[in-house]
Amino acid sequence: MRLGTGIGWRPEIADAVEAMEGIDWVEVVAENVCPGHLPHSLLRLRERGVTVVPHGVSLGLGGADRPDEGRLTALAERAEALGAPLVTEHIAFVRAGGALTASPHLEAGHLLPVPRTRDALDVLCENVRIAQEALPVPLALENIAALFSWPGEELTEGQFLSELVERTGVRLLIDVANLHTNHVNRHEDPAEALAALPVEAIAYVHVAGGFERDGVWHDSHAHPVPRPVLGILTDLAARVAPPGVLLERDENFPGPAELERELASIREAVAAGRARGRAAGSTAVRGAVGGGAGGVGVLARPAAGVRGRLAVAQTAVLSSLVAGTPVPEGFDRVRMGVQARALAAKRAGVVAKVAPELPVILGADYREAFLEYARRRPMRAGYRQDALDFAGHLLKPGRPGDARAHRALRDWWLDRAGPAPRKPGLLARVLRRRALREHL
Repeated sequence: MRLGTGIGWRPEIADAVEAMEGIDWVEVVAENVCPGHLPHSLLRLRERGVTVVPHGVSLGLGGADRPDEGRLTALAERAEALGAPLVTEHIAFVRAGGALTASPHLEAGHLLPVPRTRDALDVLCENVRIAQEALPVPLALENIAALFSWPGEELTEGQFLSELVERTGVRLLIDVANLHTNHVNRHEDPAEALAALPVEAIAYVHVAGGFERDGVWHDSHAHPVPRPVLGILTDLAARVAPPGVLLERDENFPGPAELERELASIREAVAAGRARGRAAGSTAVRGAVGGGAGGVGVLARPAAGVRGRLAVAQTAVLSSLVAGTPVPEGFDRVRMGVQARALAAKRAGVVAKVAPELPVILGADYREAFLEYARRRPMRAGYRQDALDFAGHLLKPGRPGDARAHRALRDWWLDRAGPAPRKPGLLARVLRRRALREHL
């Protein structure tokens, strides 16, 4: 099937998405929906015939460990609940440490690049095949944006993706914004990457915005889609008619009119690319969402010790980013510093969303206090636990602070982690009243 033009469904823009004309499909972050309690907006879209695709962010198929069975089961359940024709994930690692390294478990809370080496490719291919066997529908994997490069890489991005497809039959989700990010940050030519891609494997395409600061491109998903990204989309469409193209926006949501304009720009970029392809006599295939991308080669298991070597390398990288250990030899220390600060900032932002009472209690001190806490304290079990750990850190005896804030923070912590939780909603009402009094 061909997907058409879509947009990333988010609760903040659910009403706007429902009202849009010409939306053929939507993508939802898989971890943000519960199969038994789907948002009414998604149910109404499905009733209208709008396709919904779950997009996972936590499998970490590029990590040294084999995919977690629980996470695979959860992703499969969401695909079935949504009636999705496929599911998507990322070529990335998101955690490290643990049994393979006999070291503490580390969570990145973000997608990090895998080294483009033979060892990493062998592990990724086996992990992909494990995931494919567990999922009820085809799997497509997305190329990610990166702020840093691994030393000693053996393959270009195009070569890495081509061999992955050849060996596993997995489909590709090509993010043209990520190609632009890697062009700025890693000096990789998007045209070369496109030329090496097996275009018949493309399931659909992501388009998103970002911003540049001090020579570094940040893939924010919170800014308008820039011209260079639309240009890469046009170049891709000149080679192949994308089965689907989707606009991603995760923060700083504009009004419906601006979203509609961005979607119109995306359609125009695709149309321009198709016209260019026809003028050049392009023989690019029209991909279709379905089974594998062609013949699948024999999948050899990674040689003994490969997972262990990859685990050690990824743990050293992640530890330097989230726990303040030295940057491994060969990495750009400046870029690793940028990545570390970006991870901490994201943690602060997400914790503020999952525990909105904390910024109310701490006021203007919240962000600085959280970044100080996160500098050498890795996230250990997701963002909700991170919020509890942060509050527990601030409540340690002897820490200076405002007495009223300390009492409110203690009440909040006891409400969620104490042995006898208080009446539901009581603390939230108290905090809202306190915030209102301070505002007045």
